[in-house]
Amino acid sequence: MIAHPASVSDEPIPVTAEMDATVATDFVPTALAHPARAGSPAAPEPAPDDATTIAAATAWLAQDPDPETQAELRALLRGAQSADETAITELHARFDERLAFGTAGLRGAIGSGSNRMNRVLVSQAAAGLAAFLIGTALPGHTPSVVIGYDGRKNSQVFATDSAAIMAGAGVRAILLPRLLPTPVLAFAVRHLDANAGVMVTASHNPAADNGYKVYLGGANNGSQIVSPDDAFIAAEIHRIATHATIPELPRGVYETAEETVVQAYIAETAATVGPPRAQVNAVYTAMHGVGWDTTRRVLEAAGYNLPTLVDAQIAPDPTFPTVVFPNPEEPGALDLAYATAREINAELVIANDPDADRLAIAIPDADSASGYRRLTGNEVGAILGWRAAERAELAPLTADADTHDDADTSATAPRNGTLACSIVSSPALKAVADAYGMRFEETLTGFKWVSRAPGLVFGYEEALGYLVNPTTVRDKDGISAALALLSLASDLKNEGFTLADHLHHFSGRFGHFSSSQISVRVTDLSEISRVMDRLRSNPPAFVGRIRVDHIDDLAGGFVGLPPSDVLRIRLVGGARVMVRPSGTEPKLKVYLDTSSVVGTVVERQVAANAVLAELERGMRELIA
Repeated sequence: MIAHPASVSDEPIPVTAEMDATVATDFVPTALAHPARAGSPAAPEPAPDDATTIAAATAWLAQDPDPETQAELRALLRGAQSADETAITELHARFDERLAFGTAGLRGAIGSGSNRMNRVLVSQAAAGLAAFLIGTALPGHTPSVVIGYDGRKNSQVFATDSAAIMAGAGVRAILLPRLLPTPVLAFAVRHLDANAGVMVTASHNPAADNGYKVYLGGANNGSQIVSPDDAFIAAEIHRIATHATIPELPRGVYETAEETVVQAYIAETAATVGPPRAQVNAVYTAMHGVGWDTTRRVLEAAGYNLPTLVDAQIAPDPTFPTVVFPNPEEPGALDLAYATAREINAELVIANDPDADRLAIAIPDADSASGYRRLTGNEVGAILGWRAAERAELAPLTADADTHDDADTSATAPRNGTLACSIVSSPALKAVADAYGMRFEETLTGFKWVSRAPGLVFGYEEALGYLVNPTTVRDKDGISAALALLSLASDLKNEGFTLADHLHHFSGRFGHFSSSQISVRVTDLSEISRVMDRLRSNPPAFVGRIRVDHIDDLAGGFVGLPPSDVLRIRLVGGARVMVRPSGTEPKLKVYLDTSSVVGTVVERQVAANAVLAELERGMRELIA
């Protein structure tokens, strides 16, 4: 490890006298008791008046070490002092609320203010997480954290601030050697036996955003945080924000991990597949993110030919110039990849999102205008789940199911382990698990839950997230999933089949499963609440022309699932609709799933798709 002294260039630029304000200085360095005893954030209060908000912004400016956000905030304060209503409204938007820390960590637009991602907020989060780790550490044990960052704006500075502040608080802080994919950070938490991990990324969010994902080691096995730890950490962050200013937070010496951490991830990922039986002509895009260098090294180590690159999208670029949203699910995001694929007559298109924890796959399709069709996350999850089930069936022992480090290794779990997916993902995976005598686990949305399924051998969620190697990474991993899919395509090609053939065979064996999604982006988050309240207070008897059988409201928890703002609508005939707010974006999401096991594959497809179309029509009317 390489040690780094604390930075000496991070002092805030002095504020002018008219903008100065009194700031609390009674800083408590660390939590000496469990964070649960440190108190919790105050109950919500009425919206502050203009003077209170301006005072909060002035105090914030006094501790801001970033010249860019200082200048931004000074301009707003000057406008407010001149009674500029636009500036005053903007200050309220930035300071009347605080960007909430939860099981998804932090995520939001970059900018000044407590409701934005910036160096002040991130520094408070780092100090709060450090206090949590110290407060929960065993006596005499120095807790450790490993910190990674991607290529987004401010990712590196947020990461180095976090490392220095956590080191100053008494935590052993280890910074990954350079910008790297999220799966490498998730791997490093377990590889380095760290107590926690932090990844600075906003994944597939728009360019204006950044975020802060937190993982826990020990009994959590390197998974993302879940309740109640998120509340304990949030309480510590609130305490820090209330009692300290950023210049008062001590900064210490942190370490930089050696490149051997990355090399270990590459070696262990490459070892998850055998040598290719046939090479596949593929195209790859990194979506302006950090995935390519690590993916390249994994493919080389595994013996696969390198794909043709989408050159315009291969290098990290925080402005994401060729896409509106750097998310492979969004319309148009894969257009350049399709154009490259047409040039070389590619058999496969592989796309990672900017931090490479998600994977999109496209295959040739003569009926598509682009010549290619992106497979849904459910389609990829189904065939990767089938692959995992076949491999588990051949495994001699349950060790491959990674049950050795799970506290909840029930004796009732089948010897070949567990297939798991989120509640909004297709029921297709359960059909696979049933056919192979495996346990099936349904979890709340998010890999913080999927990764915790006992005896897990494969897990996925429909939003292009796949976990194929739970023995090393307890999070979705778009690089190992890409390798697994490429390995499957190689085996199929060797036998004279394509992925399209394989999907056809899946429908023949397990039934045909059709899925779709309605995603409504809003500017006013209260609109999402209004729709959810309306569906609860006036539950529909029909979706389109299909009768509702019953509705499960998960708000209070349901059959072992923690409480979640989700409605599950069961239709007569077996179809299903899930409605929930997005956890990371201002969207209302509706998930539609149908299936058929009657007749030929074509007849099954026609029947399932007809019901799907009716459900989509009906739900659009209900949420309008």
